[in-house]
Amino acid sequence: MNQKVYITRVSKFFPNNPVTNEEMEDYLGEIKGLKSRSKSLILYNNKIKTRYYAIDKEGKSTHSVTDMAVEAIRNLCTSGFEPADIELLTCGSASPDLLMPAMSLMVHGRLGIKPIDAMTATGSCNSSMWALNYAWMSLMLGKYTNAVCVASEKFSNWMQSKNFEEESKHLEELGKNPFIAFEKDFLRWMLSDGASAVLLQNKPAESGISLGIEWLEIKSFANEIETCMYAGGIKDESGEITSWHDLTPAQWLENSVFSLRQDTRLLQDNITRLGGIFLKELTEKYNFDVSGIDFFLPHLSSYFFKSRIQDSLKDNGMNIPDEKWFVNLDKIGNIASASGFAMLEELFCSGRLKKGNRILMMIPESARFSYTYLMLTVE
Repeated sequence: MNQKVYITRVSKFFPNNPVTNEEMEDYLGEIKGLKSRSKSLILYNNKIKTRYYAIDKEGKSTHSVTDMAVEAIRNLCTSGFEPADIELLTCGSASPDLLMPAMSLMVHGRLGIKPIDAMTATGSCNSSMWALNYAWMSLMLGKYTNAVCVASEKFSNWMQSKNFEEESKHLEELGKNPFIAFEKDFLRWMLSDGASAVLLQNKPAESGISLGIEWLEIKSFANEIETCMYAGGIKDESGEITSWHDLTPAQWLENSVFSLRQDTRLLQDNITRLGGIFLKELTEKYNFDVSGIDFFLPHLSSYFFKSRIQDSLKDNGMNIPDEKWFVNLDKIGNIASASGFAMLEELFCSGRLKKGNRILMMIPESARFSYTYLMLTVE
């Protein structure tokens, strides 16, 4: 039983006020009072102008991941659809509040609604897409008539200077430069906080537009490429990861083990190449030409990759002109798993969508190189 599924509503929640590039260190702080040597270069390349943080300038939290997810759901559930109507809740996050219980259970508990099915996907940028995939398949099989899928991220706490002070001190004691490695500093100027959500139903909305899901495809290339972005471990020169389970608490602090880090060499060499290969496979599987899409929504971690994605598309015989691209990275920052829905929300509410328009979304994840492509039709 393959029942058609529609996205009938899209919402977002961004905490507090936009934070400019000049204000970032007012929130994140300076490590040992030293100005970052890479901040200006990273911001120049990523082209992000503002982002949102769920902390204040004293470093205190204003919202948790759960808080923001609940607010996004409440923004979704208005005018004829209430939280009490939710039949299935799926959640995705790279930065959940707790190791356990699962994020979806924390969100469900905070909503205070009846007992329901709840599923959590963890990982990085694709966690929201895995959660969406579960919700889509559940409705397509007729198990439920509706589902809410929400993604929520909070990286600001992770990026605060206090989390790197011990490592910097340890480096100094060893007679080394106290600046933290580029692989960690890089992400301090890339990531931000926020949540976004979609409502899936087994019929179109009674008024306004709906987005029919034509297909959703996810593929991992983890068999080919070593770990690129990670937290909770140490990577050796061979690419193997030692888990925090096998390290001492002293090593956790000396190596900022729970900070995010990214191998930028692996990122640059593989992220666009593999995405282009996968999309080429999908054009053949579904017999479509990218020239037939009206909007292209790629999740970009940085505008640095835009021209590289364009080159990869052209190399694979696919060209998507600039006027079809829809990206809001410069205004909201990189919110990891929440970025895709946040792009979709802005386009959905823009008044630009017309019946029959086709939307192609691309969500690449560098953690171990996995990709999602999602095709939607405006109905």
